[in-house]
Amino acid sequence: METKTILHQLRTKAGLSQDALAEKVFVTRQAVSRWETGETVPNTETLKLLSGLFGVSINTLLGSPRKLICQCCGMPLEDGIMSHEKDGSYNEDYCQWCYSEGKFAYTDLDSLIDVCAQHMVSPEHSEDEVKTYLRGVLPELKYWKDRK
Repeated sequence: METKTILHQLRTKAGLSQDALAEKVFVTRQAVSRWETGETVPNTETLKLLSGLFGVSINTLLGSPRKLICQCCGMPLEDGIMSHEKDGSYNEDYCQWCYSEGKFAYTDLDSLIDVCAQHMVSPEHSEDEVKTYLRGVLPELKYWKDRK
């Protein structure tokens, strides 16, 4: 879906007029109109305000152009499981289980692998197979690379 459609749907779902939305994010009604016709896209600071107002990530506002994964555990990220900073804004790098309000839940890779393996073991994949896979994949994610 395009940004113009997403913004229109979020605004109308919230019961806001273009004027009311404009006032909440400190722009003109004409700016909101241009977003909803696809003529322009909100700037970065306005996207942050819209994200907080509507409770969705900036990635969602932009039509999910990037497929996001948690940079700690590798889980695909969607708005409902994305982490938040202390100020309530989304952190689009981590899931809510790995990072919350400025704090990371895991400091060592083996602990995370043990937790993830419990949820990934299946009749098709043994615990050893899952752990071997995770030991190969997780160290390539941003969080673990930054810890080296």
